[in-house]
Amino acid sequence: MWPAANPLPVPLPMVRDLAIDLGTTSISILARNQGIILSEPSALARVVETGEVVAVGSEAARMMGRTPDGLEALRPLRGGAITDFESAEGMIRGFLHRVGVRRLHRPRIVVCVPSFITAVEQRAVREAVYRAGAAEVQLLGYSMAGALGCELPLDQAQGSMVVDLGGGTTEAAVLSLGGVVALEYRKLGGLDLDVDIRDHLRRRHGVDISLDGAEKLKFALGSALSPTYPQDDDISATVRGRRLRSGAVEEVSVTATEVADAIHDRVMAIVDAVVACVGWTPPEIANDLIGAGVHLVGGGALLTGMAECIAANTRLPVVVADDPQQVTVRGAARCLGVFGRLEGLFLTDDSASLR
Repeated sequence: MWPAANPLPVPLPMVRDLAIDLGTTSISILARNQGIILSEPSALARVVETGEVVAVGSEAARMMGRTPDGLEALRPLRGGAITDFESAEGMIRGFLHRVGVRRLHRPRIVVCVPSFITAVEQRAVREAVYRAGAAEVQLLGYSMAGALGCELPLDQAQGSMVVDLGGGTTEAAVLSLGGVVALEYRKLGGLDLDVDIRDHLRRRHGVDISLDGAEKLKFALGSALSPTYPQDDDISATVRGRRLRSGAVEEVSVTATEVADAIHDRVMAIVDAVVACVGWTPPEIANDLIGAGVHLVGGGALLTGMAECIAANTRLPVVVADDPQQVTVRGAARCLGVFGRLEGLFLTDDSASLR
């Protein structure tokens, strides 16, 4: 018998409204008047033959690459969009059940999603959340949620810029008067940097490591600055992996310069999206950004040198938000209880078709 997903040890009290940051690599849930009540990896483990969900979140993430025949662990989101509808619904249902959502208690939910997803992708997210237990679902773009979380003056005739650096997407947007003035995006993010590091170790050292190991190297040694940028004695770290030719487990030493070189091209693709967004911005609003700066949110904002790299290429001041990984869900939470008054901020099928 497969292990069952672990529920929260004590049932949470019923919550009226929820904000969810539905990310490619992680999901955060904030309850109105309670704060963040769940933050875990966006992962699910299920029985292949029946589709029965046996674990979600951290427990499912630990099963990645370790499952026996008949059981699979996967991430049902890629590039900010649902790639496996049944798995996504099962994962969301499991998370909502853990935070107190029941059949007789169907909350209103604001879900953070990429601003650029298509109308079809929007409907898929709405349907998955409805079927998982929601009474009402509104979608809020990452950029708008990030701006709300940073408490930027969205209702004024003043330009603000937010860059969301997620696990699967990069989104740069300039906002004014409650709307998006310029938007640029790439379907790449932190996961792609992890893949680059893993591929580098395969080529250079002939060793295969897990994506979790690559992520640890990224934050321990990685830098968004050029590989030629002077490193402090070129610090290094030891990582354990499987030798590709022999299959033996081996430890190799990896330097900070190697990691910076491995992710450089992808980092510059992310920075190019930010530069392109600035290029689409009207001159009057671009002038506002000189004083207001660029606000970085998302886990990618924690990469060493990312703010400096964006500042150097845009010639604009760059500010990393406080607790950047939770800014979007906190921004979405500002919509809870006032759905009607903020209806213009939410994504609609029509707004998706215009992009």
